Amino acid sequence: MLRNVLWNEDRADEILHFNTIYGACGRTITYVCQSTGLVSSRKITTPYPLSTATYVDLFRAAIAASRAAGKRPRVAVFDIVASLPGVRIPFESLVAVCREEGILSLIDGAHGVGHIPLDLSAVDPDFFVSNCHKWLFTPRGCAVLYVPERNQEIIRSTLPTSHGYLPIPTKSDLANGKLPLNPLPPTTKSPFVANFEFVGTIDNTPYLCVAEAIKWREQACGGEKAIYEYCRDLVRKGAKTVASILGTEVLENEEDSLQDCCMSMVLLPIGMQGKGGDISAAEEPAVSVWLNETLIRQYNTFLAITFFQGQFWVRLSAQVYLDHDDFEWVGSVLKDLSQRANKGEFLAAKAEDVPLAGGIEDKMEELLVE
Repeated sequence: MLRNVLWNEDRADEILHFNTIYGACGRTITYVCQSTGLVSSRKITTPYPLSTATYVDLFRAAIAASRAAGKRPRVAVFDIVASLPGVRIPFESLVAVCREEGILSLIDGAHGVGHIPLDLSAVDPDFFVSNCHKWLFTPRGCAVLYVPERNQEIIRSTLPTSHGYLPIPTKSDLANGKLPLNPLPPTTKSPFVANFEFVGTIDNTPYLCVAEAIKWREQACGGEKAIYEYCRDLVRKGAKTVASILGTEVLENEEDSLQDCCMSMVLLPIGMQGKGGDISAAEEPAVSVWLNETLIRQYNTFLAITFFQGQFWVRLSAQVYLDHDDFEWVGSVLKDLSQRANKGEFLAAKAEDVPLAGGIEDKMEELLVE
């Protein structure tokens, strides 16, 4: 979407986004700003845990600051559920603010479709994109782009650009009646629909699986409501269990809205300097690499561990194929892993050279058999 917007030549346009934006999306904003030279970006920092009201207040303050600096807040990019930290964003409220302020709302709903209940007609964003291969269980890569009719003329090119793209006619073309021709077969469909209907370099196979994925979710899992309620309940209980095993806490606010999804963030008991430990900020990159490599090589699992607000956190997700025993197991793994990090094991040897933690290989064998 950002590559389709025609930015104003006065260089006053600005893209607003939060500091928890997904890395690739943040880089896309940087690319658009640098490649066009016409638009700038403004980052909004959100200190967690925070309430919905505070989130909205920070957003409004950024809009005001943008205009006070002589900028024109043109587009706001925000998540439905952020990737890291894995928390629900008050996207409904942010869309309402955008509508009120005359700003285009662009929702990154990668963790949206198949994850939480969605009513796009009610929320009415200007643009919404979501993966189907994350929570809807289709093959990679499969995504959906939602654009209300009022904004479809903005989206002039697919990604990658394909046959349906119609160049803007030059003054000479208009004077000579020479208009760009669409090489695709004649159609009565709108240019927006015709453009996306055929993208020559994309494999359509994953999209053909969407209907079957929905059918399977209905027949085998009881439908979207049952899936969501099971996963949300499981991750809340599971996160509390993991936090209890670790002796730490779950990232949540007073209104209990950050976990209104199927993800939770749990603090790891890895001691940083100033937080009751000996690990320095300079050692954080080495610790991060060791944690992730050790999980894969020695525990045969992967967990999204991130260094956030000066401490290490782990993102836990619930899916229909998990139960509470899985969270109890992962709690014991994280406790063992954290103890090893606190002892400085990340400095002692490469992850693959450290002996496997006692007993874990037996548990993994049990899980693989099951």
